[in-house]
Amino acid sequence: MTKELKVRYYKPKSEFKLDIDDIQNFVYDMSRCIKCKGCTWVEHTYMPGTKYTTRCPSATKYLFDSYGAYGKMRIGHAMAEGVLDWNEKALEIMYACTLCGACDVGCKRNLDLEIGLTLESLRVKAVKDGVGPMPAHKVMTEKIVKSHNCYGADHKKRREWVEKDAAPSAKADILYYVGCNASYENKGIARATAKIFKACGDDYMLMTDEWCCGNKTFSVGMLDEARSIAERNIAEVRKSGAKMLITSCAEGYRMWKVDYPKLLDISTDELGFKVMHLLEYADQKLKDGSLKFKKSFDARVVYHDACSVSRLCDPWQPYEGKRGWMGCVEPRLKRRRGTSGLYSEPRNILNAIPGVEFVEMPRTRENSFCCGAGRGTEEAFPEFSSWAADQRLEEVKDSGAEALVSACPWCKNNFTRAVNAQDEKVQVLDIAEVICAAIEG
Repeated sequence: MTKELKVRYYKPKSEFKLDIDDIQNFVYDMSRCIKCKGCTWVEHTYMPGTKYTTRCPSATKYLFDSYGAYGKMRIGHAMAEGVLDWNEKALEIMYACTLCGACDVGCKRNLDLEIGLTLESLRVKAVKDGVGPMPAHKVMTEKIVKSHNCYGADHKKRREWVEKDAAPSAKADILYYVGCNASYENKGIARATAKIFKACGDDYMLMTDEWCCGNKTFSVGMLDEARSIAERNIAEVRKSGAKMLITSCAEGYRMWKVDYPKLLDISTDELGFKVMHLLEYADQKLKDGSLKFKKSFDARVVYHDACSVSRLCDPWQPYEGKRGWMGCVEPRLKRRRGTSGLYSEPRNILNAIPGVEFVEMPRTRENSFCCGAGRGTEEAFPEFSSWAADQRLEEVKDSGAEALVSACPWCKNNFTRAVNAQDEKVQVLDIAEVICAAIEG
């Protein structure tokens, strides 16, 4: 072997962690992006035709490479190497993104680069460097600090959704984490979820003093503040003695299952309780016969795969290792490819409801197009957020569906705005409401 080849093969291995607190952990990922645009296009074997070919909202909306993951990787790499500093446009590019995970699962079909973690880490860097988050994000996160909810609403009114016929118990194995949206805005989702628990014969309890999950705080890069929320909330659940935490919010589900462990450098299994979405719970109860649908729901229904119950919800496992030649790592690293997404559960449920004619949109499952509401987008870029919902609504109309169902209250909000703005006749529902209707009529 020549001296040159020996140097190549035996180059010292570099240490790294999957830790978004330090952008240097992702210099390799940023530098190895080959701009193939697999992050933007729907994987060709699943491409539904010429009309719905992309899965990245940012790249599709802004039509400039800087807004795609491939552009952000080059900007971020230059910043990490100290040859580029923040400016107004660079900050906008990093935040005009729904962090939907489409780029991450797309890249992992080809190069196994950690694109999603890199994008989160770049926002953390923006905050550390004193330029982030965006002004609208600061207003929103201040509300969370003062009122423990993203609306700035009266914290004492957080439980006003509770009804007597499905009231919580003082103690139960199930702790229902309601979340800000269902507590204050979409109260029907919380009430429907409570009725589903009762219909399945299960008691549930609530947190003694529920706070915001911190999803938006974390998503805009405010890591220290989000970690403080995570520590407090996890301690409250452990103190309650609950065996499982169930939420009906996709964003909250991802936060509890993935991002809390990520913030605390533990695995999902080390939380001390099981995290479930209502989708998983209802699917299990349907299979064991506890959940029975007695009423017909006569409608042609389409389901939207919310990002945080699809591409983004693989369990978290901390990783620290070494990277050598050709990017080979040791110990072996199990990549999060979006394969743990709750894809079959909602379809099982909807297909089991009498009267439902279930149809699919052109882009489904890991290729679904984000609704545009999540991860701080609707606060700082409302026009972009509305545009993304409009794109998805086109698919709904092409499917001929009468009802659009999702498993996230934020999706419901954004789709409702789009339907109302276009004066469409499509009904927008959360799956908890559909399940409840099939139980009660």
